[in-house]
Amino acid sequence: MDRKEAYIRLDNISHQFHIGKKGSERIIPVLHEINLHIRKGDIVSIIGRSGSGKSTLLNLISGYIRPSEGQIIINGRDVSRLSEGDWAHFRLEHFGFIFQSFQLIPSMTAYANIELPLILKGMDETARRVQTMEMLRKVNLEEYAEHYPSELSGGQQQRVSIARALVVNPPIILADEPTGSLDSENEDSLLSFIRKLNEEEGITFLMITHDDKVASIADHIITLKDGRIA
Repeated sequence: MDRKEAYIRLDNISHQFHIGKKGSERIIPVLHEINLHIRKGDIVSIIGRSGSGKSTLLNLISGYIRPSEGQIIINGRDVSRLSEGDWAHFRLEHFGFIFQSFQLIPSMTAYANIELPLILKGMDETARRVQTMEMLRKVNLEEYAEHYPSELSGGQQQRVSIARALVVNPPIILADEPTGSLDSENEDSLLSFIRKLNEEEGITFLMITHDDKVASIADHIITLKDGRIA
């Protein structure tokens, strides 16, 4: 991918985990000299065996952990050494997240789960309602607004999760095994929706997956092996 067009850029990223007390700690290398350039509007799948470093890579890009070495540039900004507070703000403005386990709050309705990121952004109640209802319509769940996660099917829960990710209009969606808890029919529906969002909204998708069907919709497939791009 062309470095000049990179929207997300990882330059010589390496990462190690330190286990145990200082002085007797073990150093476990996870990623080694990763160079990755992702263009705006691309769908990218990251594949590889368990332990290859896929989740670590996603956590680095989203700022939940800091790289041991190297530089991460997102939308022209070096985010490698942002403070926790600056990262939290940057994350809210730039990222939406889709998880295999949905990670919905069970005591909150579908509407309230989707609305939550807007509350965190400080949006007023009227604007929140308009935006939340629009997202419920987009994922065809308007009639389920007051249902709790336990009252929804797996496919419906994943659509609530997607609506929550999209409600702040993020330019980037990070997805960790987004179809892992879905049957084949719901998986096909979700993948069609991701492609539609990508084509119509220009959202950049970065997805971890073990599923060949998920990987097949990507513009680029990145294979990690033993912490390196194969």
